[in-house]
Amino acid sequence: MISSRLRIFTIEIVHHGEPICNTYRVEGTETAERARLRRELVDLLNTYSGEAQHIGHAFAHQHRLHNTDMHALLAVMQAERRGDPLTPGRLGEAIGLTSGATTALIDRLERGGHLRRSRESADRRVVHLRYADAGMALAMAFFTPLAPRTDAVMAQFGVDELHTIEKFLHGMIGALTSYRDELRQT
Repeated sequence: MISSRLRIFTIEIVHHGEPICNTYRVEGTETAERARLRRELVDLLNTYSGEAQHIGHAFAHQHRLHNTDMHALLAVMQAERRGDPLTPGRLGEAIGLTSGATTALIDRLERGGHLRRSRESADRRVVHLRYADAGMALAMAFFTPLAPRTDAVMAQFGVDELHTIEKFLHGMIGALTSYRDELRQT
């Protein structure tokens, strides 16, 4: 059964500067089941995001951190995992702060033992941001009890299903970051 007409549009989804899917084009009609699934997935993503924020706020509250501090620590951790540590300038861009606000943020996180500055490049003027050992220990103590719960959920899916979920989430993240970048330009 056909339930609704879809609009036609074209968007290139980019994540971390790399296209992650070809030009996306929706056209024609959509079944009632597909429309229901799209709504349900958006609702589930919103709920997941909200729950993750609640957990992040609890960590921040326990350790007297600001929300911006949490965003910064997450950005630093993700960059380290990718093997591409952030500079202060890139951190500021990632979380939308001016250079002065970024410096104050880094100073505060460094004083709190969460972050450290590192000069590991041949050019000693280049500063990279790293998670400090003490900060990592706090994060591990707080978030480790969550791991068995998330691992149990992922264990229910095969490798092919996890690849599909990975592709979906990369696409959704790309859509959000491209829209966020547009909003920053206005």
